[in-house]
Amino acid sequence: MPPTLASLVQHSALKLTVRAGGDRLDVPVRWAHVSELADPVPYMEGGELLLITALKLDAEEPDTMRRYVKRLAKAGVVGLGFAVGVNYDEIPAALVDAAEEENLPLLEVPRRTPFLAISKAVSAAIAADQYRAVTAGFAAQRELTKQALNAGPEGLLAALAAQVDGWTALYDASGAVVAAAPEWATRRAERLTADIERLRDRSAPASAVVGGPETEDRVELHSLGTGRRPRAALAVGTAAALGTAERYAVHSAVALLTLITERSRSLHAAEQRIGAAVLRMLLAGQPDHARAVAGDLYGGLLDAPFRVIVAESASASAARAHAGAHARVQPAAPSSAAVLAGADPGADPLAALAEVVEAAAARSGEAVLVVPDGERLVVLAADGGAAVAVCGRYASALEAARAETVREQQGGEEDELVVGLSGPAGPIAAAAAYKQAEQALSVARRRGRVLVEHEQLASGSVLPLLADDAVRAFADGLLRALYEHDATGRGDLVASLRAWLSRHGQWDAAAADLGVHRHTLRYRMRRVEEILGRSLDDPDVRMELWLALKATSTE
Repeated sequence: MPPTLASLVQHSALKLTVRAGGDRLDVPVRWAHVSELADPVPYMEGGELLLITALKLDAEEPDTMRRYVKRLAKAGVVGLGFAVGVNYDEIPAALVDAAEEENLPLLEVPRRTPFLAISKAVSAAIAADQYRAVTAGFAAQRELTKQALNAGPEGLLAALAAQVDGWTALYDASGAVVAAAPEWATRRAERLTADIERLRDRSAPASAVVGGPETEDRVELHSLGTGRRPRAALAVGTAAALGTAERYAVHSAVALLTLITERSRSLHAAEQRIGAAVLRMLLAGQPDHARAVAGDLYGGLLDAPFRVIVAESASASAARAHAGAHARVQPAAPSSAAVLAGADPGADPLAALAEVVEAAAARSGEAVLVVPDGERLVVLAADGGAAVAVCGRYASALEAARAETVREQQGGEEDELVVGLSGPAGPIAAAAAYKQAEQALSVARRRGRVLVEHEQLASGSVLPLLADDAVRAFADGLLRALYEHDATGRGDLVASLRAWLSRHGQWDAAAADLGVHRHTLRYRMRRVEEILGRSLDDPDVRMELWLALKATSTE
Protein backbone atom coordinates (compact mmCIF):
# COMPACT_ATOMS: atom_id res chain seq x y z
CA MET A 1 0.00 0.00 0.00
CA PRO A 2 1.26 3.56 -0.70
CA PRO A 3 1.87 5.86 2.30
CA THR A 4 -1.13 7.59 3.83
CA LEU A 5 -1.54 10.50 6.23
CA ALA A 6 -2.41 7.95 8.91
CA SER A 7 0.89 6.11 8.42
CA LEU A 8 2.77 9.41 8.71
CA VAL A 9 0.91 10.34 11.88
CA GLN A 10 1.74 6.93 13.33
CA HIS A 11 5.44 7.35 12.40
CA SER A 12 7.09 7.56 15.82
CA ALA A 13 10.00 9.73 14.67
CA LEU A 14 7.87 12.47 13.09
CA LYS A 15 5.71 13.35 16.12
CA LEU A 16 2.88 14.77 13.99
CA THR A 17 -0.41 15.89 15.58
CA VAL A 18 -3.78 15.98 13.81
CA ARG A 19 -5.52 19.35 14.21
CA ALA A 20 -8.30 18.97 11.58
CA GLY A 21 -9.72 16.43 9.10
CA GLY A 22 -9.04 13.43 11.29
CA ASP A 23 -11.58 11.28 9.42
CA ARG A 24 -9.65 11.58 6.14
CA LEU A 25 -6.25 10.27 7.18
CA ASP A 26 -6.55 7.12 5.02
CA VAL A 27 -5.97 9.14 1.84
CA PRO A 28 -2.81 8.03 -0.08
CA VAL A 29 0.04 10.54 -0.28
CA ARG A 30 1.76 10.80 -3.66
CA TRP A 31 4.48 13.19 -2.46
CA ALA A 32 5.45 15.71 0.23
CA HIS A 33 6.08 19.20 -1.11
CA VAL A 34 7.34 22.37 0.61
CA SER A 35 6.06 25.75 -0.65
CA GLU A 36 5.75 29.14 0.99
CA LEU A 37 3.97 30.68 -1.99
CA ALA A 38 0.74 32.47 -1.34
CA ASP A 39 -0.77 30.40 -4.16
CA PRO A 40 1.11 27.11 -4.75
CA VAL A 41 -1.80 25.54 -6.67
CA PRO A 42 -0.29 26.04 -10.18
CA TYR A 43 2.58 23.77 -9.10
CA MET A 44 0.44 21.00 -7.61
CA GLU A 45 -0.57 17.79 -9.42
CA GLY A 46 -2.90 16.40 -6.76
CA GLY A 47 -2.23 13.90 -3.99
CA GLU A 48 0.46 15.99 -2.26
CA LEU A 49 1.01 16.72 1.43
CA LEU A 50 1.86 20.44 1.42
CA LEU A 51 4.32 21.60 4.11
CA ILE A 52 4.34 25.30 5.12
CA THR A 53 5.60 27.72 7.83
CA ALA A 54 3.24 30.56 6.67
CA LEU A 55 6.23 32.74 5.91
CA LYS A 56 4.27 34.76 3.33
CA LEU A 57 0.75 34.08 4.54
CA ASP A 58 -1.45 36.08 6.87
CA ALA A 59 -2.46 32.89 8.68
CA GLU A 60 -4.49 34.78 11.29
CA GLU A 61 -6.88 36.39 8.77
CA PRO A 62 -9.98 34.13 8.39
CA ASP A 63 -11.02 35.14 4.85
CA THR A 64 -7.49 34.74 3.53
CA MET A 65 -7.21 31.28 5.10
CA ARG A 66 -10.62 30.18 3.78
CA ARG A 67 -9.63 31.13 0.22
CA TYR A 68 -6.20 29.51 0.62
CA VAL A 69 -7.50 26.20 1.97
CA LYS A 70 -10.39 26.05 -0.50
CA ARG A 71 -7.96 26.37 -3.43
CA LEU A 72 -5.71 23.67 -1.98
CA ALA A 73 -8.62 21.25 -1.52
CA LYS A 74 -9.93 21.94 -5.01
CA ALA A 75 -6.45 21.25 -6.46
CA GLY A 76 -6.37 17.79 -4.88
CA VAL A 77 -3.93 18.48 -2.05
CA VAL A 78 -4.57 15.68 0.46
CA GLY A 79 -3.17 17.35 3.56
CA LEU A 80 -1.48 20.41 5.00
CA GLY A 81 1.49 20.26 7.39
CA PHE A 82 2.12 23.40 9.50
CA ALA A 83 5.44 23.86 11.26
CA VAL A 84 5.02 25.51 14.66
CA GLY A 85 7.75 27.42 16.43
CA VAL A 86 9.06 29.07 13.25
CA ASN A 87 6.78 31.97 12.27
CA TYR A 88 3.92 31.04 14.64
CA ASP A 89 4.19 29.37 18.03
CA GLU A 90 0.99 27.45 17.29
CA ILE A 91 -1.30 26.94 14.34
CA PRO A 92 -3.53 30.04 14.01
CA ALA A 93 -7.21 29.42 14.74
CA ALA A 94 -8.20 30.92 11.35
CA LEU A 95 -6.26 28.18 9.54
CA VAL A 96 -7.65 25.44 11.80
CA ASP A 97 -11.23 26.66 11.21
CA ALA A 98 -10.70 26.89 7.44
CA ALA A 99 -9.27 23.34 7.34
CA GLU A 100 -12.22 22.00 9.34
CA GLU A 101 -14.69 23.72 6.99
CA GLU A 102 -13.09 22.02 3.95
CA ASN A 103 -12.45 18.79 5.89
CA LEU A 104 -8.81 19.04 4.80
CA PRO A 105 -6.44 17.14 7.11
CA LEU A 106 -4.20 19.62 9.01
CA LEU A 107 -1.09 18.24 10.71
CA GLU A 108 0.96 20.09 13.29
CA VAL A 109 4.70 19.64 12.70
CA PRO A 110 6.86 20.25 15.80
CA ARG A 111 9.93 22.45 15.47
CA ARG A 112 12.29 19.53 16.07
CA THR A 113 10.87 17.67 13.03
CA PRO A 114 12.40 19.06 9.81
CA PHE A 115 10.36 19.02 6.64
CA LEU A 116 13.14 16.96 5.10
CA ALA A 117 12.37 14.12 7.52
CA ILE A 118 8.76 14.07 6.39
CA SER A 119 9.79 14.10 2.71
CA LYS A 120 12.20 11.24 3.36
CA ALA A 121 9.52 9.23 5.14
CA VAL A 122 7.09 9.68 2.24
CA SER A 123 9.80 8.85 -0.31
CA ALA A 124 10.88 5.72 1.59
CA ALA A 125 7.29 4.52 1.91
CA ILE A 126 6.67 5.05 -1.80
CA ALA A 127 9.88 3.19 -2.66
CA ALA A 128 8.94 0.33 -0.33
CA ASP A 129 5.50 0.11 -1.93
CA GLN A 130 7.01 0.04 -5.39
CA TYR A 131 9.47 -2.65 -4.31
CA ARG A 132 6.62 -4.74 -2.91
CA ALA A 133 4.76 -4.28 -6.20
CA VAL A 134 7.79 -5.32 -8.26
CA THR A 135 8.42 -8.31 -6.00
CA ALA A 136 4.77 -9.34 -6.25
CA GLY A 137 4.95 -8.84 -10.00
CA PHE A 138 7.94 -11.17 -10.30
CA ALA A 139 6.18 -13.74 -8.14
CA ALA A 140 3.11 -13.45 -10.35
CA GLN A 141 5.26 -13.82 -13.45
CA ARG A 142 6.78 -17.04 -12.07
CA GLU A 143 3.35 -18.41 -11.24
CA LEU A 144 1.91 -17.45 -14.63
CA THR A 145 4.89 -19.02 -16.42
CA LYS A 146 4.49 -22.20 -14.39
CA GLN A 147 0.79 -22.41 -15.23
CA ALA A 148 1.42 -21.67 -18.92
CA LEU A 149 3.94 -24.51 -19.11
CA ASN A 150 1.89 -27.02 -17.12
CA ALA A 151 -1.71 -26.17 -18.04
CA GLY A 152 -1.46 -24.05 -21.19
CA PRO A 153 -3.43 -20.84 -21.80
CA GLU A 154 -6.34 -22.06 -19.65
CA GLY A 155 -4.10 -22.43 -16.59
CA LEU A 156 -2.51 -19.05 -17.25
CA LEU A 157 -5.92 -17.37 -17.43
CA ALA A 158 -7.01 -18.96 -14.15
CA ALA A 159 -3.81 -17.81 -12.42
CA LEU A 160 -4.15 -14.28 -13.80
CA ALA A 161 -7.78 -14.05 -12.69
CA ALA A 162 -6.67 -14.96 -9.15
CA GLN A 163 -3.85 -12.40 -9.26
CA VAL A 164 -6.11 -9.50 -10.22
CA ASP A 165 -9.12 -10.72 -8.20
CA GLY A 166 -11.31 -10.61 -11.31
CA TRP A 167 -11.90 -12.54 -14.51
CA THR A 168 -9.96 -13.10 -17.72
CA ALA A 169 -10.76 -14.27 -21.26
CA LEU A 170 -8.81 -15.18 -24.37
CA TYR A 171 -10.14 -14.45 -27.88
CA ASP A 172 -8.99 -15.84 -31.21
CA ALA A 173 -8.30 -13.76 -34.32
CA SER A 174 -11.98 -13.82 -35.31
CA GLY A 175 -13.10 -12.37 -31.98
CA ALA A 176 -14.56 -15.62 -30.60
CA VAL A 177 -13.96 -16.54 -26.94
CA VAL A 178 -11.46 -19.42 -26.75
CA ALA A 179 -11.21 -19.72 -22.95
CA ALA A 180 -12.26 -17.81 -19.85
CA ALA A 181 -11.63 -17.97 -16.11
CA PRO A 182 -13.66 -18.46 -14.01
CA GLU A 183 -16.16 -20.34 -16.20
CA TRP A 184 -18.95 -17.85 -15.51
CA ALA A 185 -16.90 -15.15 -17.25
CA THR A 186 -17.49 -16.68 -20.68
CA ARG A 187 -20.90 -15.03 -21.04
CA ARG A 188 -19.51 -11.67 -19.90
CA ALA A 189 -16.60 -11.96 -22.33
CA GLU A 190 -18.90 -12.76 -25.25
CA ARG A 191 -20.57 -9.36 -24.85
CA LEU A 192 -17.27 -7.67 -25.75
CA THR A 193 -17.01 -9.11 -29.27
CA ALA A 194 -17.62 -5.72 -30.91
CA ASP A 195 -14.88 -4.13 -28.78
CA ILE A 196 -12.48 -6.94 -29.72
CA GLU A 197 -13.23 -6.38 -33.41
CA ARG A 198 -12.43 -2.68 -33.05
CA LEU A 199 -9.18 -3.54 -31.27
CA ARG A 200 -8.33 -5.99 -34.07
CA ASP A 201 -8.48 -3.19 -36.61
CA ARG A 202 -5.56 -1.44 -34.85
CA SER A 203 -1.94 -2.39 -35.34
CA ALA A 204 -0.46 -4.55 -32.59
CA PRO A 205 0.36 -3.96 -29.81
CA ALA A 206 -2.85 -2.18 -28.87
CA SER A 207 -4.99 -1.89 -25.75
CA ALA A 208 -8.29 -0.37 -24.71
CA VAL A 209 -10.43 0.05 -21.60
CA VAL A 210 -14.17 -0.53 -21.65
CA GLY A 211 -16.68 -0.17 -18.85
CA GLY A 212 -16.20 2.00 -15.81
CA PRO A 213 -17.92 3.25 -12.67
CA GLU A 214 -21.42 2.99 -14.11
CA THR A 215 -20.96 -0.58 -15.42
CA GLU A 216 -20.58 -3.92 -13.68
CA ASP A 217 -16.79 -3.93 -14.05
CA ARG A 218 -13.78 -2.34 -15.69
CA VAL A 219 -12.29 -4.35 -18.56
CA GLU A 220 -8.88 -3.95 -20.14
CA LEU A 221 -8.38 -5.38 -23.64
CA HIS A 222 -4.92 -6.22 -24.97
CA SER A 223 -3.99 -7.43 -28.46
CA LEU A 224 -1.61 -10.39 -28.75
CA GLY A 225 0.92 -11.05 -31.48
CA THR A 226 4.00 -9.52 -33.04
CA GLY A 227 2.66 -9.07 -36.57
CA ARG A 228 0.96 -6.04 -38.05
CA ARG A 229 -2.41 -7.58 -37.25
CA PRO A 230 -3.26 -9.11 -33.84
CA ARG A 231 -3.43 -12.89 -33.65
CA ALA A 232 -5.57 -12.94 -30.49
CA ALA A 233 -6.74 -10.74 -27.63
CA LEU A 234 -6.80 -10.83 -23.83
CA ALA A 235 -9.55 -9.35 -21.67
CA VAL A 236 -9.05 -8.63 -17.94
CA GLY A 237 -12.08 -7.63 -15.91
CA THR A 238 -11.80 -6.12 -12.41
CA ALA A 239 -13.96 -4.15 -10.03
CA ALA A 240 -11.49 -1.23 -9.98
CA ALA A 241 -8.40 0.05 -11.75
CA LEU A 242 -5.38 -2.23 -11.60
CA GLY A 243 -2.66 -1.59 -9.04
CA THR A 244 1.05 -1.74 -9.76
CA ALA A 245 1.43 -5.42 -8.88
CA GLU A 246 -1.65 -6.37 -10.90
CA ARG A 247 -0.31 -4.34 -13.80
CA TYR A 248 2.94 -6.33 -13.73
CA ALA A 249 0.91 -9.55 -13.77
CA VAL A 250 -1.14 -8.45 -16.77
CA HIS A 251 1.95 -7.42 -18.73
CA SER A 252 3.55 -10.77 -17.95
CA ALA A 253 0.43 -12.58 -19.15
CA VAL A 254 0.41 -10.57 -22.39
CA ALA A 255 4.06 -11.49 -23.02
CA LEU A 256 3.50 -15.19 -22.27
CA LEU A 257 0.35 -15.41 -24.40
CA THR A 258 2.15 -13.67 -27.25
CA LEU A 259 4.91 -16.30 -27.05
CA ILE A 260 2.30 -19.05 -27.07
CA THR A 261 0.60 -17.41 -30.03
CA GLU A 262 3.83 -17.13 -32.01
CA ARG A 263 4.70 -20.73 -31.19
CA SER A 264 1.25 -21.75 -32.41
CA ARG A 265 1.92 -19.87 -35.63
CA SER A 266 5.11 -21.87 -36.19
CA LEU A 267 3.20 -25.08 -35.57
CA HIS A 268 0.54 -23.82 -37.98
CA ALA A 269 3.18 -23.41 -40.68
CA ALA A 270 4.42 -26.97 -40.10
CA GLU A 271 0.87 -28.30 -40.22
CA GLN A 272 0.28 -26.53 -43.51
CA ARG A 273 3.34 -28.17 -45.01
CA ILE A 274 1.99 -31.56 -43.96
CA GLY A 275 -1.42 -30.59 -45.34
CA ALA A 276 0.12 -29.63 -48.68
CA ALA A 277 1.80 -33.05 -48.90
CA VAL A 278 -1.46 -34.83 -48.02
CA LEU A 279 -3.32 -32.86 -50.70
CA ARG A 280 -0.71 -33.63 -53.35
CA MET A 281 -1.01 -37.35 -52.62
CA LEU A 282 -4.81 -37.27 -52.72
CA LEU A 283 -4.81 -35.49 -56.09
CA ALA A 284 -2.22 -37.94 -57.39
CA GLY A 285 -4.55 -40.87 -56.58
CA GLN A 286 -2.58 -42.11 -53.57
CA PRO A 287 -5.14 -42.10 -50.75
CA ASP A 288 -3.33 -44.75 -48.68
CA HIS A 289 -0.10 -42.74 -48.66
CA ALA A 290 -2.07 -39.58 -47.91
CA ARG A 291 -3.74 -41.24 -44.93
CA ALA A 292 -0.37 -42.43 -43.61
CA VAL A 293 1.12 -38.92 -43.83
CA ALA A 294 -2.00 -37.30 -42.37
CA GLY A 295 -1.77 -39.38 -39.20
CA ASP A 296 -3.75 -38.01 -36.26
CA LEU A 297 -3.52 -34.44 -37.62
CA TYR A 298 -5.80 -34.88 -40.65
CA GLY A 299 -6.65 -38.59 -40.48
CA GLY A 300 -10.11 -37.95 -39.06
CA LEU A 301 -10.90 -35.71 -41.99
CA LEU A 302 -10.26 -38.58 -44.43
CA ASP A 303 -12.50 -41.03 -42.55
CA ALA A 304 -15.73 -39.29 -43.57
CA PRO A 305 -17.04 -37.49 -46.67
CA PHE A 306 -15.38 -34.13 -47.21
CA ARG A 307 -15.72 -31.25 -49.64
CA VAL A 308 -13.04 -29.44 -51.58
CA ILE A 309 -13.09 -25.63 -51.64
CA VAL A 310 -11.02 -23.75 -54.21
CA ALA A 311 -10.86 -19.96 -53.80
CA GLU A 312 -9.20 -17.14 -55.71
CA SER A 313 -9.20 -13.40 -55.32
CA ALA A 314 -11.44 -11.74 -57.89
CA SER A 315 -8.49 -9.99 -59.53
CA ALA A 316 -6.45 -13.21 -59.80
CA SER A 317 -9.49 -15.07 -61.10
CA ALA A 318 -10.10 -12.47 -63.77
CA ALA A 319 -6.46 -12.63 -64.84
CA ARG A 320 -6.62 -16.41 -65.00
CA ALA A 321 -9.76 -16.27 -67.10
CA HIS A 322 -8.24 -13.69 -69.42
CA ALA A 323 -5.14 -15.81 -69.91
CA GLY A 324 -7.22 -18.93 -70.46
CA ALA A 325 -5.35 -20.81 -67.77
CA HIS A 326 -7.74 -23.60 -66.93
CA ALA A 327 -5.21 -26.33 -66.16
CA ARG A 328 -5.07 -27.65 -62.63
CA VAL A 329 -2.19 -26.29 -60.58
CA GLN A 330 -0.55 -28.79 -58.25
CA PRO A 331 -0.50 -27.46 -54.68
CA ALA A 332 2.86 -26.64 -53.18
CA ALA A 333 4.04 -26.05 -49.67
CA PRO A 334 3.44 -22.43 -48.58
CA SER A 335 6.46 -20.19 -48.63
CA SER A 336 5.28 -18.19 -45.62
CA ALA A 337 2.44 -19.53 -43.56
CA ALA A 338 3.11 -16.81 -41.05
CA VAL A 339 2.00 -14.18 -43.53
CA LEU A 340 -1.23 -16.06 -44.09
CA ALA A 341 -1.87 -16.59 -40.42
CA GLY A 342 -1.51 -12.93 -39.58
CA ALA A 343 -2.85 -11.40 -42.76
CA ASP A 344 -5.08 -8.37 -42.95
CA PRO A 345 -8.43 -9.33 -44.52
CA GLY A 346 -8.64 -5.93 -46.14
CA ALA A 347 -5.42 -6.65 -48.04
CA ASP A 348 -5.67 -10.42 -48.58
CA PRO A 349 -9.14 -11.94 -49.07
CA LEU A 350 -7.71 -15.46 -49.22
CA ALA A 351 -6.05 -15.01 -45.82
CA ALA A 352 -9.32 -13.70 -44.40
CA LEU A 353 -11.22 -16.73 -45.71
CA ALA A 354 -8.57 -19.10 -44.33
CA GLU A 355 -8.77 -17.42 -40.95
CA VAL A 356 -12.57 -17.64 -40.82
CA VAL A 357 -12.60 -21.30 -41.87
CA GLU A 358 -9.86 -22.34 -39.44
CA ALA A 359 -11.47 -20.46 -36.55
CA ALA A 360 -14.84 -22.13 -37.19
CA ALA A 361 -13.23 -25.57 -37.38
CA ALA A 362 -11.26 -24.96 -34.18
CA ARG A 363 -14.38 -23.90 -32.27
CA SER A 364 -16.29 -27.00 -33.40
CA GLY A 365 -13.33 -29.33 -32.85
CA GLU A 366 -13.22 -30.61 -36.42
CA ALA A 367 -10.16 -31.11 -38.61
CA VAL A 368 -9.70 -28.90 -41.65
CA LEU A 369 -6.94 -28.87 -44.26
CA VAL A 370 -6.02 -25.41 -45.57
CA VAL A 371 -3.34 -25.11 -48.24
CA PRO A 372 -2.25 -21.86 -49.92
CA ASP A 373 -1.57 -22.62 -53.59
CA GLY A 374 -0.05 -19.57 -55.24
CA GLU A 375 -2.96 -17.27 -56.06
CA ARG A 376 -5.41 -19.89 -54.82
CA LEU A 377 -6.51 -21.32 -51.52
CA VAL A 378 -7.46 -25.00 -51.36
CA VAL A 379 -9.49 -26.30 -48.41
CA LEU A 380 -10.61 -29.82 -47.48
CA ALA A 381 -13.40 -29.63 -44.90
CA ALA A 382 -15.83 -32.13 -43.43
CA ASP A 383 -19.12 -32.36 -45.32
CA GLY A 384 -21.84 -30.73 -43.25
CA GLY A 385 -19.28 -29.32 -40.80
CA ALA A 386 -18.77 -25.85 -39.38
CA ALA A 387 -16.01 -24.94 -41.83
CA VAL A 388 -18.19 -25.51 -44.91
CA ALA A 389 -21.10 -23.71 -43.26
CA VAL A 390 -19.06 -20.64 -42.34
CA CYS A 391 -17.63 -20.52 -45.86
CA GLY A 392 -21.17 -20.21 -47.21
CA ARG A 393 -22.08 -17.52 -44.68
CA TYR A 394 -18.89 -15.63 -45.43
CA ALA A 395 -19.65 -15.71 -49.16
CA SER A 396 -23.20 -14.51 -48.52
CA ALA A 397 -21.86 -11.60 -46.47
CA LEU A 398 -19.50 -10.67 -49.31
CA GLU A 399 -22.38 -10.86 -51.79
CA ALA A 400 -24.40 -8.48 -49.63
CA ALA A 401 -21.44 -6.13 -49.23
CA ARG A 402 -20.83 -6.18 -52.98
CA ALA A 403 -24.47 -5.32 -53.67
CA GLU A 404 -24.25 -2.43 -51.23
CA THR A 405 -21.04 -1.20 -52.88
CA VAL A 406 -22.62 -1.35 -56.33
CA ARG A 407 -25.55 0.71 -55.06
CA GLU A 408 -23.25 3.34 -53.60
CA GLN A 409 -20.51 3.43 -56.23
CA GLN A 410 -19.37 1.40 -59.19
CA GLY A 411 -16.41 -0.95 -58.97
CA GLY A 412 -14.56 -2.08 -55.88
CA GLU A 413 -14.47 -5.84 -56.53
CA GLU A 414 -10.74 -6.22 -57.15
CA ASP A 415 -9.97 -7.75 -53.76
CA GLU A 416 -13.07 -9.89 -53.33
CA LEU A 417 -13.29 -13.66 -53.51
CA VAL A 418 -14.40 -16.21 -56.06
CA VAL A 419 -15.07 -19.62 -54.53
CA GLY A 420 -15.93 -23.03 -55.94
CA LEU A 421 -17.30 -25.83 -53.72
CA SER A 422 -17.30 -29.51 -54.71
CA GLY A 423 -19.84 -32.15 -53.83
CA PRO A 424 -19.16 -34.65 -51.01
CA ALA A 425 -16.32 -37.06 -51.77
CA GLY A 426 -13.91 -39.50 -50.16
CA PRO A 427 -10.13 -39.89 -50.43
CA ILE A 428 -10.40 -42.05 -53.57
CA ALA A 429 -12.42 -39.37 -55.39
CA ALA A 430 -10.39 -36.38 -54.16
CA ALA A 431 -9.09 -35.55 -57.65
CA ALA A 432 -12.62 -35.58 -59.06
CA ALA A 433 -13.81 -33.36 -56.19
CA TYR A 434 -10.97 -30.92 -56.90
CA LYS A 435 -12.07 -30.79 -60.53
CA GLN A 436 -15.65 -30.16 -59.44
CA ALA A 437 -14.51 -27.27 -57.26
CA GLU A 438 -12.52 -25.82 -60.19
CA GLN A 439 -15.56 -26.09 -62.46
CA ALA A 440 -17.74 -24.39 -59.85
CA LEU A 441 -15.08 -21.70 -59.48
CA SER A 442 -15.09 -21.11 -63.24
CA VAL A 443 -18.87 -20.74 -63.23
CA ALA A 444 -18.73 -18.35 -60.26
CA ARG A 445 -16.20 -16.27 -62.16
CA ARG A 446 -18.42 -16.10 -65.26
CA ARG A 447 -21.59 -15.33 -63.34
CA GLY A 448 -19.97 -12.70 -61.11
CA ARG A 449 -20.82 -14.72 -58.00
CA VAL A 450 -18.74 -15.13 -54.85
CA LEU A 451 -19.51 -18.82 -54.36
CA VAL A 452 -21.01 -21.56 -56.54
CA GLU A 453 -21.50 -25.18 -55.48
CA HIS A 454 -20.93 -27.95 -58.00
CA GLU A 455 -24.28 -29.46 -57.06
CA GLN A 456 -25.95 -26.29 -58.31
CA LEU A 457 -24.49 -26.90 -61.75
CA ALA A 458 -25.95 -30.38 -61.99
CA SER A 459 -29.40 -29.20 -60.94
CA GLY A 460 -29.41 -26.05 -63.08
CA SER A 461 -29.22 -25.30 -66.78
CA VAL A 462 -26.16 -25.19 -69.02
CA LEU A 463 -27.48 -22.12 -70.79
CA PRO A 464 -26.19 -19.56 -68.27
CA LEU A 465 -22.72 -20.88 -69.02
CA LEU A 466 -23.03 -19.51 -72.52
CA ALA A 467 -22.96 -15.96 -71.18
CA ASP A 468 -19.21 -15.85 -71.63
CA ASP A 469 -17.37 -13.43 -73.89
CA ALA A 470 -15.37 -16.23 -75.54
CA VAL A 471 -18.52 -18.27 -76.25
CA ARG A 472 -20.32 -15.25 -77.67
CA ALA A 473 -17.34 -14.40 -79.84
CA PHE A 474 -17.37 -17.95 -81.20
CA ALA A 475 -21.12 -17.77 -81.84
CA ASP A 476 -20.86 -14.43 -83.62
CA GLY A 477 -18.08 -15.74 -85.84
CA LEU A 478 -19.97 -18.94 -86.68
CA LEU A 479 -23.23 -17.21 -87.57
CA ARG A 480 -21.90 -13.97 -89.05
CA ALA A 481 -22.19 -15.11 -92.65
CA LEU A 482 -25.83 -16.11 -92.13
CA TYR A 483 -26.69 -12.78 -90.53
CA GLU A 484 -24.98 -10.91 -93.37
CA HIS A 485 -26.99 -12.96 -95.89
CA ASP A 486 -30.28 -12.17 -94.14
CA ALA A 487 -29.37 -8.49 -93.95
CA THR A 488 -29.52 -8.28 -97.74
CA GLY A 489 -33.16 -9.37 -97.69
CA ARG A 490 -32.50 -12.57 -99.64
CA GLY A 491 -34.07 -14.91 -97.08
CA ASP A 492 -34.41 -15.63 -93.41
CA LEU A 493 -31.77 -18.30 -92.94
CA VAL A 494 -31.11 -17.73 -89.22
CA ALA A 495 -34.78 -18.06 -88.21
CA SER A 496 -35.19 -21.07 -90.54
CA LEU A 497 -32.13 -22.76 -89.00
CA ARG A 498 -33.42 -22.14 -85.48
CA ALA A 499 -36.86 -23.56 -86.32
CA TRP A 500 -35.38 -26.62 -88.07
CA LEU A 501 -33.01 -27.40 -85.18
CA SER A 502 -35.71 -26.88 -82.56
CA ARG A 503 -37.88 -29.43 -84.42
CA HIS A 504 -35.00 -31.94 -84.54
CA GLY A 505 -34.86 -31.74 -88.34
CA GLN A 506 -38.56 -32.48 -88.91
CA TRP A 507 -39.32 -30.64 -92.16
CA ASP A 508 -43.09 -30.42 -91.96
CA ALA A 509 -43.23 -29.26 -88.35
CA ALA A 510 -40.47 -26.68 -88.83
CA ALA A 511 -42.03 -25.40 -92.09
CA ALA A 512 -45.38 -25.03 -90.32
CA ASP A 513 -43.73 -22.97 -87.56
CA LEU A 514 -42.23 -20.68 -90.21
CA GLY A 515 -45.39 -20.56 -92.34
CA VAL A 516 -43.52 -21.71 -95.50
CA HIS A 517 -43.58 -24.81 -97.70
CA ARG A 518 -41.25 -27.63 -96.71
CA HIS A 519 -39.46 -27.38 -100.07
CA THR A 520 -38.67 -23.74 -99.29
CA LEU A 521 -37.23 -24.81 -95.97
CA ARG A 522 -35.14 -27.53 -97.67
CA TYR A 523 -33.74 -24.91 -100.05
CA ARG A 524 -32.85 -22.61 -97.16
CA MET A 525 -31.05 -25.40 -95.28
CA ARG A 526 -28.99 -26.19 -98.41
CA ARG A 527 -28.05 -22.49 -98.57
CA VAL A 528 -26.99 -22.66 -94.88
CA GLU A 529 -24.70 -25.60 -95.71
CA GLU A 530 -23.26 -23.78 -98.72
CA ILE A 531 -22.62 -20.54 -96.87
CA LEU A 532 -21.12 -22.20 -93.78
CA GLY A 533 -19.31 -24.95 -95.65
CA ARG A 534 -20.60 -27.51 -93.15
CA SER A 535 -23.00 -30.43 -93.38
CA LEU A 536 -26.12 -30.38 -91.24
CA ASP A 537 -26.03 -34.16 -91.22
CA ASP A 538 -23.12 -33.94 -88.77
CA PRO A 539 -24.50 -33.99 -85.19
CA ASP A 540 -21.51 -31.99 -83.90
CA VAL A 541 -22.27 -29.23 -86.41
CA ARG A 542 -25.93 -29.18 -85.37
CA MET A 543 -24.89 -28.99 -81.70
CA GLU A 544 -22.48 -26.09 -82.32
CA LEU A 545 -25.07 -24.19 -84.35
CA TRP A 546 -27.74 -24.67 -81.69
CA LEU A 547 -25.46 -23.49 -78.90
CA ALA A 548 -24.37 -20.53 -81.04
CA LEU A 549 -28.00 -19.56 -81.58
CA LYS A 550 -28.73 -19.86 -77.84
CA ALA A 551 -25.64 -17.81 -76.97
CA THR A 552 -26.59 -14.97 -79.30
CA SER A 553 -30.21 -15.05 -78.17
CA THR A 554 -29.18 -14.31 -74.56
CA GLU A 555 -27.77 -10.90 -75.44
